[in-house]
Amino acid sequence: MPGKPPPRSSRKALPLAPRMVVKEVGELMPFLIAQLPHKNRNNIKTLLRDGQIVVDGRVVTQHNHSLQVGQQVEVRREKRSATNVYKGLTIVFEDEHLIVIDKQEGLLSIATHTQKTNTAYHILSSHIKKQNPANKLFIVHRLDRDTSGLMVFAKNEPVKRLLQESWQTAVEQRTYLAVTEGVLRQPAGTVQSYLQESKALVVYSSQNPGDGQLAITHYQTLKQTSRYALLKVDLETGRKNQIRVHMQDLGHPVVGDIKYGARSNPIGRLGLHAWVLSFTHPITGEALRFQTTVPRKFAGLFNE
Repeated sequence: MPGKPPPRSSRKALPLAPRMVVKEVGELMPFLIAQLPHKNRNNIKTLLRDGQIVVDGRVVTQHNHSLQVGQQVEVRREKRSATNVYKGLTIVFEDEHLIVIDKQEGLLSIATHTQKTNTAYHILSSHIKKQNPANKLFIVHRLDRDTSGLMVFAKNEPVKRLLQESWQTAVEQRTYLAVTEGVLRQPAGTVQSYLQESKALVVYSSQNPGDGQLAITHYQTLKQTSRYALLKVDLETGRKNQIRVHMQDLGHPVVGDIKYGARSNPIGRLGLHAWVLSFTHPITGEALRFQTTVPRKFAGLFNE
């Protein structure tokens, strides 16, 4: 019939709010809080995480994204396209220079002699080649297969080199969550030692400066039970297996880490997660900060 509205399913999805014009330089989170008074900070963090905040037509996920006068911000009803979610990883940020992902435990960072395709590198390489078959991918740093969380890949060799050469100065924050065995006598502190890897691929800790590379780990207890502790761990250096070895040094190994002394595995995985990563973009100079959700298995162990 004339004038009859179309079925609900055929209507176009509209944004939750009209486009908002930036009138002064600032960061995204304060802008959204001011523009969306009906939403609290956690609501806005969820919108950011789900890729529903768009600045000048581009999805933005970091809360401290810099806004310039005249830019347009909108809130989309739909969550981020599923093309950003693959089996084993989720793309949390991508531009023409780099990709940041949230990797699940059990997924290799790069190929080994026995596993070539089920890796973060292979998945992302296929992803960027869909955009252009000539695209290449370069790994910046690695996470152990059984460690989950944030990783960075570069889309060209110069960016990879810039990131790796300036990693210690460009990274403002590199924070992990660790579930460890037992209750620490000191709820917070710093572990410092020299780490060296043996031919058997086991990393050893020593107080002798001649026995490897300096490694410094800061930790703080967030929650604990009579058997386990949830630690916030900040890396001052980034050595292979650093957190795992330093937790063993403390006498409180990461749960599920048989290699470094664990006797229990209450969550069915290694209790280590790359939680927060903050660094300066090597090309744009923009301050990027990413924070993932606490793994459910971690949180579930400390539910009261």
